[in-house]
Amino acid sequence: MKKLHVKLRIMLLLTLAISICMGFSSNGTLPSELNLLAPDTIYWNGTIITMNSDSPSANAVAIKDGKIVSVGTDQDIRKLAGQNTKTIDLEGKVMIPGLIDAHSHFPTSGLDDLVYANLNSPPVGTIETIENIVEVLKLSLKDTADGEWILGRGYDQTLIKEQRHPSRLDLDKVSVKHPIVITHTSGHLVVANSAALKLAGITKETPDPSGGKIWRDVETGEPTGLLEESAMQLVNKHIPPVSFEQNVESVKEAVEQYTAAGVTTSIIAHGTKEGLIDLQKYSKMGILPIRITSMGSGGLGDASKSSVELGGIVTGFGNDLLKVGPIKLWQDGSIQGYTGYLDKPYHVPPGDDPEYRGHPIQSREALTEQVIELHKAGYQIAVHANGDAAIDDILYAYRKAQEAFPRNDARHRIEHAQMAREDQLDAMKELEITPSFYVSHTYFWGDQHWETFMGPERAARMSPLQSAEDRGIKFSIHLDTPVTPMSPLQAVWSAVNRTTRSNEVVGAEQRITPIQALRAVTIDAAWQNFEEDIKGSIEKGKYADFVILEKNPLSIDQAKIKDIKILETIINGKSVYKNNK
Repeated sequence: MKKLHVKLRIMLLLTLAISICMGFSSNGTLPSELNLLAPDTIYWNGTIITMNSDSPSANAVAIKDGKIVSVGTDQDIRKLAGQNTKTIDLEGKVMIPGLIDAHSHFPTSGLDDLVYANLNSPPVGTIETIENIVEVLKLSLKDTADGEWILGRGYDQTLIKEQRHPSRLDLDKVSVKHPIVITHTSGHLVVANSAALKLAGITKETPDPSGGKIWRDVETGEPTGLLEESAMQLVNKHIPPVSFEQNVESVKEAVEQYTAAGVTTSIIAHGTKEGLIDLQKYSKMGILPIRITSMGSGGLGDASKSSVELGGIVTGFGNDLLKVGPIKLWQDGSIQGYTGYLDKPYHVPPGDDPEYRGHPIQSREALTEQVIELHKAGYQIAVHANGDAAIDDILYAYRKAQEAFPRNDARHRIEHAQMAREDQLDAMKELEITPSFYVSHTYFWGDQHWETFMGPERAARMSPLQSAEDRGIKFSIHLDTPVTPMSPLQAVWSAVNRTTRSNEVVGAEQRITPIQALRAVTIDAAWQNFEEDIKGSIEKGKYADFVILEKNPLSIDQAKIKDIKILETIINGKSVYKNNK
């Protein structure tokens, strides 16, 4: 009896093998015996930009169980269809890999209008004067009891008529019964009203904290309300935390924003253990379809606290939807906030010191101590730096870490790397450091960098993408949302065009091609996070994360790339966003 069973099994296997060798059934689908192996879905008749350098284009892709099983021509892929395979005609539309947001602060953009009043200037918001700020904040007083906090964010002193920061006296016009705090668009400065300063205990006698500054009236010495870098925490620590219910709403809103922009993976550029726990809750609730990699916050204290922020969890821990990324450190602030740390003075300084260069968050020695400790422990590290002096400090720290504890393929990062010099790019290449460029600065602040912050020569070199390409340095590009709205295609457009708000080109020699820019939000961004084997291109074995576009970014007029309509976003083979307009 056993021999008979063995013979039957052999005959079945032979039958299946013969079926495969002889081809497919007459209707072009797999024989019924193989339906269990057939793809769940086939997309065909499309223009597929794979971002796979060995096979850059295709017409069709087959997926099963959330992963790509085959990529090729319509004829070859449609033969794989079984009786239950769903076939989707792309009708010539363009498919690209899911876009990777390489650096943002998900889901905080979902808090706008829910917790924070929107104080952005055009084209993002409507604020043009300090009086506009006051008017918008007054709207937040409705149904708000005395003593409750009023919050806003997004103001930019360079884009309003007065060309200055609001003061505590300006915010007192909104209310003296409510503590009020508004955050600069860069996230590196806040302004507090008198009630908030009182709650924080900030007076003319309060000393500046390390790495921060309390701005004071030059005549009276009283705080103006403007708090810079670490001084922000003097007030911010008193603001009640956002409730879990508010966070749930912000996640839903942020998911809508990100998926509508084609984002399938987001790298959170500042995370904590508590934040990871909340993200797990959102995932279990079914409201977090996008993939998340969360950096840990190294803070500004001793290095041993960095791993504690994530409970000792090391880079890479997690699953395909939620994992831990690098540990994030800071070495300076924002150029447009005058807190970026430069090698040479600002073109137009913020005060009466013509030698003003900004300042580091911490000493080079303190940074190096943290970097060495984290590097030794096996973490990937990402350090924030906009100014070239800050980048010098980071390069020094990374070099010392590698000298003390050599480690291959660490892929340490520099976040923003806005004013990187040629010699610094040489050092990045040598040390195998990968920058994530905030190239959209060329649009949102290109005019101000040219005229005020950097001057023409240095402004032309901001976000030096072509120089990085010339050296073979892999990099990503990002939006730093909520600083600027989530739109990877806008970042691609900025990388290709480098056009400012006033329609001037800033640094034409640093423009890159559309395909190079697309790599920076797909396969190279995946590589930057050790995920090039599972995402970033449309290849067999990778996640079925796709974006369907109305137009081809490689052939459209380059000035129109940012306006390409996202038609659908697909994660794990499932549609998470459709544009029905």
